[in-house]
Amino acid sequence: MRAVVQRVSHAKVTVAGEITGEIGNGLLVLLGVSVRDTEKDAEYLVDKVLNLRIFEDAEEKMNLSLLDINGELLVVSQFTLYGDVTRGRRPSFIEAAPPERANHLYEAFVSEAGKKIESVRTGRFQAMMDVELVNDGPVTILLDSEKKF
Repeated sequence: MRAVVQRVSHAKVTVAGEITGEIGNGLLVLLGVSVRDTEKDAEYLVDKVLNLRIFEDAEEKMNLSLLDINGELLVVSQFTLYGDVTRGRRPSFIEAAPPERANHLYEAFVSEAGKKIESVRTGRFQAMMDVELVNDGPVTILLDSEKKF
């Protein structure tokens, strides 16, 4: 499971003109699911995301987590995180989980996060989405449950 985590002051997802998720201060997570992922990967990644110390404390040091600041979370599925372009120019998505499996693990991630923080919003799985954000910093972190980076 892969995540692109962005610290935001505001973010929203729109599908066909309808806002499906919107947050203020918090994290936008673009989440990709691989063919090898399990519920344990979702649990691991939720713990990592919620406890990342990437928010500034009173001394302007990145020392606080989303849990510490009571921030909001916006989770957007993005299978293209498993796009492989090592051979040629057209991405291969053979490593991305099939939609049914990916949706199950995406929902597991959202559910697990919802047990730990109050405000979890989402996009719409398999929909064409417009994602708007104000990246605060900018701060962007890449996570992989297989610890490849």
